[in-house]
Amino acid sequence: MELKFDEKGLMPVITQDFRTMEVLMLAYMNIEAFRKTIETGKVHYYSRSRKALWLKGETSGHFQFVKDIYFDCDSDSLLIKVEQVGAACHTNNKTCFYQRLDNEGGTPEFSSGILFEIFGTIIDRKENPKSGSYTNYLLDKGIDKTLKKVGEESAEVIIAAKNNEKSEIIYEFADLCYHLSVLLVQTDLTWQDVFNELGKRR
Repeated sequence: MELKFDEKGLMPVITQDFRTMEVLMLAYMNIEAFRKTIETGKVHYYSRSRKALWLKGETSGHFQFVKDIYFDCDSDSLLIKVEQVGAACHTNNKTCFYQRLDNEGGTPEFSSGILFEIFGTIIDRKENPKSGSYTNYLLDKGIDKTLKKVGEESAEVIIAAKNNEKSEIIYEFADLCYHLSVLLVQTDLTWQDVFNELGKRR
């Protein structure tokens, strides 16, 4: 495999949280940044504005530890899955893509990414417990409590569907997805594991 850098010696890099699959940022690498990333296991980029190499987290402490590196079909861009320490964005937001474009000026429409956001929040609650958090209540009670809730929410979805109450179906389905997310965390799995399995069946 030979990576292809552009005429300026740069290559776009998409950085993604390896657990939640949330896209964290888009930046660029030159060959030196790529080599440093491979050598150190910490992501290095090339700053086009400063025209210099930079180690992500060097001043903020918000390092990105490499988990996997993928290149696209043309070998001219990279996807790096990382363990993100702290926030990825210089604004102290978790991701640089925190601003959502409204749907024709109305209510924002959410995509499947919200599932990863919720999953990431559950991971954060596990690592950084918060007093009064329902998620921490479930995690503290253990998997049996979560299994009970999954069963209850599944039954609620069935009842709502039987009654053909669309708003109730949506509401109960959302509850079920949340509790399934907690269950995935408790079993050390991710939604990506589920998606991969679905991909095998198509």
